[in-house]
Amino acid sequence: MKNFTQLLMKVTLPCILAVTAGKAHTQAADSPAKPNEIIAIDVLLEPDAVMLAHSEANNARLLKVYPKGFSLDAAHRPHITMLQCFVRGADLDKVYAAAHKVLAAANPNAMKLEAVKYYYVPSGAIGLAGIVAKPTPELLKLQADIIAALKPFMVETGPIGAFTASHDNPAIDAQMIAYVSAFVPQNGGEHFNPHVTTGVALREYLDKMLAEPFESFTFSPAGAAVYQLGPFGTAAKKLKEWDLKN
Repeated sequence: MKNFTQLLMKVTLPCILAVTAGKAHTQAADSPAKPNEIIAIDVLLEPDAVMLAHSEANNARLLKVYPKGFSLDAAHRPHITMLQCFVRGADLDKVYAAAHKVLAAANPNAMKLEAVKYYYVPSGAIGLAGIVAKPTPELLKLQADIIAALKPFMVETGPIGAFTASHDNPAIDAQMIAYVSAFVPQNGGEHFNPHVTTGVALREYLDKMLAEPFESFTFSPAGAAVYQLGPFGTAAKKLKEWDLKN
């Protein structure tokens, strides 16, 4: 039963929550973090213009066939999540410094990543679609180094107040907390699936899209950032960013 619950959360939660994000209870997301406050964060890479163009084109395609989906905007910024975790507000500056040290040493904007396919995560009749990048040794090492650098500041878990908003359903609050708490073992290393989310559509349509030939392309990270996670696991509030230029 436990394994089934974990699988259900991992498979269905991102889809359901990305589509229903507008139902959250807004909290004061723009206020500075309090020293004793726990913050749910997303350390992510922001893709270059090449990936942005492909993501936006796919997003427009999906919206055309499924208008109930979402547009790529400030609340749904294209990105590759490297790590999600809980940290203390008092440690945020240390978190930024540790992450920047790793990013500066790795020089990720020089990485050449290959987009290799479309994919989607199913949830009933719909799916949350995206573009998958090949997990190169350099990208896997970068994720491992980020996790190691931030490990001293990670808190095992946190309250729903660690996010920028709670949800109408307390069960969803609990699922989000559990997902972030288990991110490293469930999404790190060999389980890492680097991707950029592009939108939502009916599974019947997405199956046809995945069956089409995919023209692979090369792109690079253009920047990196730390966001506070919002309702339904979105990268909702930018806390720190780096352009990664040499």
